[in-house]
Amino acid sequence: MKRPIYFYLLSIMLTTFFYQTSAQNIDFEGKVICGKKPVSFAVVSIKELKQAVQTNQDGKFIFKNLSKDTFLLTVKALGYYPKQVKIIASNYKNKDLVIEVIENENTLNDVVVSGTLKEISKKESTVSVEVISPKLFQQNPTPNIFEAIGMVNGVRPQLNCNVCNTGDIHINGMEGPYTMVMIDGMPIVSALSTVYGLMGIPNSIIERVEIQRGPASTLYGSEAVGGLINIITKNANKAPRLSIDFNTTSYLENNLDIAYKLEINPKVQSLLSANAFYFDKIWDNNNDGFTDVTLQKRISIFNKTNFERKQNRIANIAARFFYEDRWGGQTQWTKAFRGGDSVYGESIYTKRLELLGNYQLPYFKDKVVLNSSFNIHDQNSVYGTMAYAATQVIGFSQITYDKTIGQKHNLLVGAALRYTFYDDNTAVTQKIDSSNSPSITYLPGFFIQDDYKINIKNKMLLGLRYDINSVHGHIFSPRFNYKFSPNLSNSFRLSLGNGYRVVNLFSEEHAALTGARQVVILSELKPEQSWNISANYVKNMSVKNGFINLDLNLFYTYFTNRIVPDYLTNANQIIFNNLNGYAINRGVNFGLDANFSNGFKANLGFTLVDVFTVNKDSLNNEVKSGQIQTPPLTVNYGSNYHFKKQNITIDLTGTLTSPMLLPILPNDFRPAESPWFALVNLQITKVFKNNVSLYGGAKNLLNFIPQNPIMRPFDPFDKQVNINNPYAYTFDPTYNYAPLQGIRAFIGVRYSFK
Repeated sequence: MKRPIYFYLLSIMLTTFFYQTSAQNIDFEGKVICGKKPVSFAVVSIKELKQAVQTNQDGKFIFKNLSKDTFLLTVKALGYYPKQVKIIASNYKNKDLVIEVIENENTLNDVVVSGTLKEISKKESTVSVEVISPKLFQQNPTPNIFEAIGMVNGVRPQLNCNVCNTGDIHINGMEGPYTMVMIDGMPIVSALSTVYGLMGIPNSIIERVEIQRGPASTLYGSEAVGGLINIITKNANKAPRLSIDFNTTSYLENNLDIAYKLEINPKVQSLLSANAFYFDKIWDNNNDGFTDVTLQKRISIFNKTNFERKQNRIANIAARFFYEDRWGGQTQWTKAFRGGDSVYGESIYTKRLELLGNYQLPYFKDKVVLNSSFNIHDQNSVYGTMAYAATQVIGFSQITYDKTIGQKHNLLVGAALRYTFYDDNTAVTQKIDSSNSPSITYLPGFFIQDDYKINIKNKMLLGLRYDINSVHGHIFSPRFNYKFSPNLSNSFRLSLGNGYRVVNLFSEEHAALTGARQVVILSELKPEQSWNISANYVKNMSVKNGFINLDLNLFYTYFTNRIVPDYLTNANQIIFNNLNGYAINRGVNFGLDANFSNGFKANLGFTLVDVFTVNKDSLNNEVKSGQIQTPPLTVNYGSNYHFKKQNITIDLTGTLTSPMLLPILPNDFRPAESPWFALVNLQITKVFKNNVSLYGGAKNLLNFIPQNPIMRPFDPFDKQVNINNPYAYTFDPTYNYAPLQGIRAFIGVRYSFK
C-alpha cells in the first residue's frame, strides 16, 4: 500500500525526537584518584558541551542527560597536573570511569605569596617563585632546613668551618649573607641567627618553602640582594591530628619530630610540635685528632594557633623556642677545657625565642593585614681561647593594604618598622674608651607596587620602596617585573631591581672568630649596593602519560662598594675593605621536572655561575679575583619510582659539584681548588595500611670525604709555629668544601593519624 508523504515526514520527525531524547538521557559517572586516594573538589568539564561538575569528598562525579556520547573530558584540581581523556560514555553504562591524576609536588597547590606579598597562582605571578613541598625533602631525610635545601637547584648550603660546622645558604653563587631567610614572610632570621639558627629550623614545622632568586627589595627590604627563602609554617587546620617521625643513622645521629593538633573549639585550632636532635658520638675517620662532625644536642618547640573568622579573615599566632649545645675540636676535649689553651675546642650554646602573628583588620572592605614578629637570639660561644658572647633582638611590624582597581590594577601599599638590637663582647660594640655601646638600628620603610594586567598575555609590576636607616640614611629600592604568556604552556619573565646591604662582620663572617687569624679593617666600611637583572622562561609540556616542566633562568648582578675578606695577603690576618672597583655575579640555571602516571618521577637541574671581583691596586691596575668556595657548576638530580601494588617507593638523589677556589695560605701544600665530587643518596620507603611508613637507605654512597681539611691540627694554638715550620703555616680550619661524613646508613619510621 502506498503511504502518503506526510507519513514519511512524521516518521523522520519521530525518529529524530526519540534519538535526541535517548541522547539526552545518557548519564555518565566516574571517580578521580591519585594513587589509591580520592581527589576531592576536582573540576571535571566537557568543553564542547559547556558542562562542568565538581568531585565530592570521595572523588566521585556524575554528568546527567548528556547530548553526546563521545567527548573530551578535562580534569583540573589544585595541587595536581591537569588531565584530558577521550571518553565514549556508552562504554561505561555498567561501570564507573576511574581517572588517575598526578600530584604536582613542585607547585604545591599552585599558590605563592613571596613574590607579591599576596596569595596568587604561581602561573599568574609576575615574579618567578619556586615552591618546594616537604615531600621533596622526604626523598632524602634531614633534620633541618639547612641540609634539606641543598636538594633545590641553584641553592647550596655551604659549611664554613670544619670544627663547629657553621654554614650559610648560597643562592646562584651569592654568599649566605645575601640570602634573606624569612618565616611566614617576616625577616626574623638574619645576621647573628644565620650562623647557627638555620640548623635549628626543623622540617617538621614547614608547610612549604618559597624561593625567589634575585633582589626582592621592594617588599622585603634592601638586604634581599641574592634572593629570599620564605619558610611557610604549617596551618593547624590542615595538619593531621598526630604525626611522628623518627630516624637515625649509622653515625648515631638521632632525630625525632612529634606534632599534635588541638581543637580548642570549632573555630580555634592549635598545632603543637617538637623536634629533638641528639648526636653525641665522636668520629675521627681521617685521624687528624679533630672531630669530623660537630656534636649537637638541640630541641625546638613550635606552636601555631589559627582562628576562624568571618569572611575568612586571617588570624594566627605562633611561637618557637630553640636551644642547642654544639661543640667540635680535638677529640679529647671536654667542657672542662672550654676557653682554655691546652685542648682546642669550639663550643656554642644558642638560645632563641620567636613570636609572630598575622591579623587581618576588620571593618575594611579591602584586605588590610598586620604582620608582627619579635625574636631574641642569645649566643654564648668560645673558639679556642676567644670568647664570643652576643645577643640580638629584632622587632618587626608591617601593615599592608591590598586594593583591586578595576580589572587591570592590583595595588599593594605598605609600611614597615624594623628594630634591631645587637650587642657582643668585641670591639664592634665598644666606644673609644672601651665602654659598651650596643648597636641599635631603626629601619622604617614604605613601599608601593602596582601589579598591572595589560591584557590576557601581558602583565607588569612596578614597585618602589623607601627606607630610612637610622645609621646609613635614605635608601631607595625600585623594582620592575614583566611577564608574557603567549599561551598556557609558555611563560617569559623579566626582572630588574637593586639591593643594599650593611655588614656585621662578627655576626656574619664566622672566619673572623675561628682559628688564629687577626681581623683587620682597613677603613670605615660603606654599605654595599647592587643592581640585578634576570630573565626566566617556563615551559609546561604534556606528553604521553605524563608531564614535563622546563625552567630556564639567566641572571646578572653588578656590585659597587662590595665588602670582601682577603685571606691571601697575610696568613695571620683576614683583611676587610670595600672594593676599589666592582664585582660581578652572573650565570644561568636550568631545571627539568618529569612526572608520569606509571609512578616514575625525575628532576634534573644545573647552575652555572661566574662570580668575580675587579679591584684596583696602588698603581690603578685592575686585578680580577674569583670568589672562594663558589663552584662554577653544581648539578642536582633526583628520581623516584613508586610500585603501586607493593606501595613501595625508591628515591635516588644527589649533587655533583665542580672544582671551586679554596681559602689557602701562602705556600700552602693543599690544592688551591677542590676536586669534582658527587654526593649520592638512596632511600626505600614502604607505606602500610595503617598510615605507617618505614624508610631506610644510605647517604653518600660513593663515600666521598675531603682531604686535609685542617691546617696544623696538632698545633691549634700556634704554640709551635716557629718550630720546623719554614713556611710559617698556622692553624686554619676554614679550608672546607664538603661534609666530612662518609657513607652511612639510615632508617626511620613515620606515622600520622588524621
